[in-house]
Amino acid sequence: MEEYKKKKLAFDVFAFFKALKNDKKRMLLYCGIAAVLGVAVVLDTPKEYTAGVMLAPESSENSGLSGNISSLASMVGMKLNFGNSEDAIYPEIYPDLMESTDFRVSLFPIEIETIDKKVKTSYYDYLDKRQHTSWYEYPQLWLSNLVQRISSGPADAPSKGVTQVDPFRLSKRQMAITEKIGKKISCTVDKKTSAISIEVTDRDPLIAATMADSVKERLQAFITDYRTNKARHDLAYIEKLFDEAHQQYVQARQQYAAYSDANQEVILESYKSKQEDLENEMQLKFNIYTQMTEQLQLSRAKVQERTPAFTVIQSATVPTEHSSKSKASRVLTFMFLGFLIRLIVLMWKRRREIVRVVEG
Repeated sequence: MEEYKKKKLAFDVFAFFKALKNDKKRMLLYCGIAAVLGVAVVLDTPKEYTAGVMLAPESSENSGLSGNISSLASMVGMKLNFGNSEDAIYPEIYPDLMESTDFRVSLFPIEIETIDKKVKTSYYDYLDKRQHTSWYEYPQLWLSNLVQRISSGPADAPSKGVTQVDPFRLSKRQMAITEKIGKKISCTVDKKTSAISIEVTDRDPLIAATMADSVKERLQAFITDYRTNKARHDLAYIEKLFDEAHQQYVQARQQYAAYSDANQEVILESYKSKQEDLENEMQLKFNIYTQMTEQLQLSRAKVQERTPAFTVIQSATVPTEHSSKSKASRVLTFMFLGFLIRLIVLMWKRRREIVRVVEG
């Protein structure tokens, strides 16, 4: 009976380096072509600038044992919120908030201006019509438009403005702009300190700084609206009750004064009794009016108390240096890709010499 022999694949290192040595010319050719392509791409790629803002949001201090536990947990990078269930939005979810469509759409009408003062328009119009398109981006745009026409009809016509934007039903063009904004804006939160870092990247340094500051203000406004939402609704209700109480008090006082003036010399008990009733009614309305005045002041104070305070650790400044990768590193990346492609082709062609089947 013949003994069963196992077959194994063995990589021949000497054959591999020999094939690599004999293929030097083609390897250099591939690297050279990749380098030329890299230079062409680098020369047609605009520089990008990054502006950043850092905020420290107001934190609700917990007292007692729960507050001490939260403080100790924050020292080791854990976030525990004991006894603070009023807020559903914590700094940790601010990045998710900024990725929402509603937030991005709110950035459309912001007025921006380039550093050379040649362009002054809305941020939507700038991203829609004022962006330079590199030569290597045209095939992707053509393919994208072709897919849109095949799948769901012709693409949207160029927009004339952003006066009417419905976040619930965006057009294809508006959705594309929101995706562009998402790629340009980033938000991170330090878990230990809850410091919020916002960065905006753009091809113009002044626009990058302008948008970084605008995003910070939009975020502050959103959080303020959320934190004070219930207090503002309560204030509006108290103001309504205050106006009604004031009006009722004025009417009761006018009725009492008119009745008293018309019956000054009357001594009948029935008239005096009605006068007392009107006086008591006026006093009752005055007491209600006084209570509503106190409630109104307390409601206004509550709104102010619920309004969060943000400490700006680092303000937005116009960057003086670009944040793009160096041209040399990008060209070297293309050369490495060219080398890698040729290496894969070479190993496929010489696979029988490099990888051999041996019996073990």
